[in-house]
Amino acid sequence: MSVPQFLTRILSHKRTVIALSILVVAAVAVFLFTRPKPVEVSLVTVARGTVEASVSNTRAGTVKACRRAKMAPPAGGQISELLVKKGQRVKSGQVLLRLWSVDLRAQDRLAQEQLNTSQTQMQQACIQADLAEKEAERAHQLQSQGFISPQGLDQKDSAAQVARAGCESARSQIAQSRSRIEVARAGVERMTLRAPFDGIVADISGEQGEFATPSPPGIPTPPAVDLIDDSCLYVSAPIDEVDAANIKVGQVARITLDAVKGKTFAGKVRRIAPYVLEIEKQARTVEVEVEFSERPEAENLLVGYSADVEIVYNSHANVLRIPSQTLLPDEENQKGKRVQFYRPKDGKLEERAVTTGLSNWEYTEVTGGLNEGDQIVMSLDRAGVKAGAKVRPETGKAVK
Repeated sequence: MSVPQFLTRILSHKRTVIALSILVVAAVAVFLFTRPKPVEVSLVTVARGTVEASVSNTRAGTVKACRRAKMAPPAGGQISELLVKKGQRVKSGQVLLRLWSVDLRAQDRLAQEQLNTSQTQMQQACIQADLAEKEAERAHQLQSQGFISPQGLDQKDSAAQVARAGCESARSQIAQSRSRIEVARAGVERMTLRAPFDGIVADISGEQGEFATPSPPGIPTPPAVDLIDDSCLYVSAPIDEVDAANIKVGQVARITLDAVKGKTFAGKVRRIAPYVLEIEKQARTVEVEVEFSERPEAENLLVGYSADVEIVYNSHANVLRIPSQTLLPDEENQKGKRVQFYRPKDGKLEERAVTTGLSNWEYTEVTGGLNEGDQIVMSLDRAGVKAGAKVRPETGKAVK
């Protein structure tokens, strides 16, 4: 073989090697740029804690006062004195308003004068009775000595008895006069509206000089004075009839108010209605009352605020728990649950079936299928999150 032929073969061989190298590099580049990238996921670590089972109201509850009186005078009349204002604090027994009662007060004074007259008449009649009885006693002494006839003695005895009966009659007139005073004062008191307990005046219907009327049966009318005892407050909330069987008086509850953001108040169940409400176009509910364990002092807590309650009816402490949002339904077992388990060795996801215990909207108790320290996927809504997928944990996103 000549030298020119040898050089030609070498050059041809080099071109082949270069071409093959280019193809390999291109194939590697295509693989690197087209292979699926690991899915970035948020992980949560299985840890121990407390899981509570609870129920909540179906519609907004309302803050109410333990005592509230919408009062009106028992009798109608013109308001002569209005002694309180809206927002004023009053004490039990304090007079709130008075109706015109000049005539009734005049009757009271008349009854008092009649009592004074009756007392004077009684005093006179009883003195006469005492005198008549003494004369009868002397008559008996004289009759024994023969100085007075039996007929005269009988007259003295009869006169004493008549005088004593007049004394007793005058005494009964005093009792009648006192009864008339009580009747007159009761009439005056009916024109006076008093506070039945300590509280704050929420509303007043009417002004001085206007007429106030009592509410007839079956016909609601605005109260003259709406009095609220705001020292004791509770929340009345409707609970679905399905959850009512789990609720008992005395159970712990948490109260949240729309008007007070970011705060939860401790409470307990104080009453469960003994019947189910059947309101058209609404779910059947049971009215439950939850009282505040301690009245909030820092917040301006007002009667009528909308509120929500969460009643805890069961609790397991120091158990394995995971966020409830990490659970998926098990297609093979309708009652079972599954999670996307993260394998740190190869960075892939594995679908695992788990058994659960107590659960609420935040946490679910795990009784089998996971161990403390395992990591599972929390961001299930991201594309590509499925069993066998290669994933990459978000930096600093693993939470307990």
